[in-house]
Amino acid sequence: MKKLILIVVALFVFQKWDSINAVINPLPDYAADHNDRVILYGTSWCGYCAKARKLMDENNIEYHEYDIEKSNKGKLQYDSLGGRGVPVLLINGEIVKGYNPQKILKLSGRT
Repeated sequence: MKKLILIVVALFVFQKWDSINAVINPLPDYAADHNDRVILYGTSWCGYCAKARKLMDENNIEYHEYDIEKSNKGKLQYDSLGGRGVPVLLINGEIVKGYNPQKILKLSGRT
């Protein structure tokens, strides 16, 4: 019985990890400044960054972009979000790592 309860708790934590992580590791203060916008952290050479730009342009999603190789401010914010690859998007206070069209559209209120 204890094993079953442990499995259920582990499954719950796994499913709700984004919400739990938001409480444990709140977003930095600058994220509140962009609460109603999308921020794209990317590079000029990244193919998935280009796909993310195209997706947002086609769906009339306003966004602000930081090229993390050219902007110190953008690089610092990217690092504070736990960025390890590009693109990283900050959408209404939620972090999207990588190119995920469904999540980008959902968080932007387009689906």
